[in-house]
Amino acid sequence: MSDIPQLTLNDGYRLPQLGIGVWQIDESTTPGVVSAAVELGVRLIDGAFIYGNEASMGEGIRQTPIPREDLFVTSKVWNASQGHAAAHNAIEDSLNRIGLEYLDLLLIHWPCPARDQYVETWRALIEARNAGKVRSIGVSNFNPDHLDRLIAETGVTPAVNQIEINPRFQNADLRAANDARGIITQAWTPLGDGRSFDAPVISAAAKRTGKSPIQVILRWHLQLGHSVIPRSTKRTHLASNLDILDFRLSDTEMAALTALNADDRCGPDPIAFEAD
Repeated sequence: MSDIPQLTLNDGYRLPQLGIGVWQIDESTTPGVVSAAVELGVRLIDGAFIYGNEASMGEGIRQTPIPREDLFVTSKVWNASQGHAAAHNAIEDSLNRIGLEYLDLLLIHWPCPARDQYVETWRALIEARNAGKVRSIGVSNFNPDHLDRLIAETGVTPAVNQIEINPRFQNADLRAANDARGIITQAWTPLGDGRSFDAPVISAAAKRTGKSPIQVILRWHLQLGHSVIPRSTKRTHLASNLDILDFRLSDTEMAALTALNADDRCGPDPIAFEAD
């Protein structure tokens, strides 16, 4: 689907606005999901070491006829691999597991501020980028103070900050902080575990447009201007998630969706999350 919009990163590379994530997809299922998604038109595939399916993600990529340079593949350095040397080892291990010579985007998965290693981890990502092992580098779940410290101490601004965003947790202040620093926002758990599917504004927008509540929410994400990576294991759902480019939500609908915010997280708070 060549008409998926592209977002230009602060390093000049372009990120598809809509893709798939492979979190919580088991190893045996992942290759088929990835290859089906690519066949349907997906070009952005978001993985991570901690998902436990990097090798399977790579197998799915190899099953597709699409040239490597036309795909945008992401992985992430996990908390236990923070630190300069450990991060370098983690990057090599991820490349080997996925079976790629380079990643399009590599993120630090969580800041883990109590460990106080995210700056040296960031330096390892900068070096990996300079060595051609990674094209773009960024972070996930970083708050403004974490971002500012990276920038102040290394002079390198993340290209992406992947954060939780869904109708009940809209993270507007952090999205604005990313925008102010020239960082593209990418949304994880974009459907919010389905907790807003029955909201009247979403039901009404779905009825007006002939779309599903899921499609309405994904369209809301696109109109907010960030990248979004929904997960599905079924081909019909993968196709439906892509079928959101032929309609728009009105300004009134967008405002009503904004009013659904309840600051209700699905995931952990980045300030406290330190899991190995």
